Amino acid sequence: MEQFYTLQGEGRFSGKPAVFIRLAGCDVGCVWCDVKESWDAAAHSLVSIDKIVEDVLKTSCLFVVITGGEPTLYDLTDLTLKLADSNIKVAIETSGTNELKGHFDWVTFSPKKFKKPLNEYYSNSNELKVVVYHLSDLDWAKEHAEKVKGNCEFFLQPEWSKMDELMPAILAFVKLNPRWNLSLQTHKFIDIP
Repeated sequence: MEQFYTLQGEGRFSGKPAVFIRLAGCDVGCVWCDVKESWDAAAHSLVSIDKIVEDVLKTSCLFVVITGGEPTLYDLTDLTLKLADSNIKVAIETSGTNELKGHFDWVTFSPKKFKKPLNEYYSNSNELKVVVYHLSDLDWAKEHAEKVKGNCEFFLQPEWSKMDELMPAILAFVKLNPRWNLSLQTHKFIDIP
């Protein structure tokens, strides 16, 4: 759908320069999605892997975030290996609804209630990021955290339009559950893509 050089706005790498590669197509359809134009893959032109990598290399950035839509709809092996061959670290942001295909240095798993994730994400993710839209999402986040294996980092992120309403409960939750961290969409505060 689009590719742009910016700063990562949320999660573990918040503030880090990153080239975002946003793939079109989504099989989840979150009601609060802020990039609904990414859902229909047919509405966007195909771009070759070589062109994507070439555009990344035009920047001085050595960190790429593949996102969507839902990027696991695609086999990303060729793209991620070509990026790795250029010493570029590759992260992916996914709801975990499809098999992960590719070489990734960082996997951000953000499960959604709208479609159940695959079990493989509980054992191969570096970051569990739960978007909080209702207070009940805090208990839902704990359910997912109990399934995660390894040294996965946990983040709670208020949905942008409900941030003021939900922030007191999220802050209290994080203080009571110190394995969790707060993630904010800092790119929206400073008005960058």
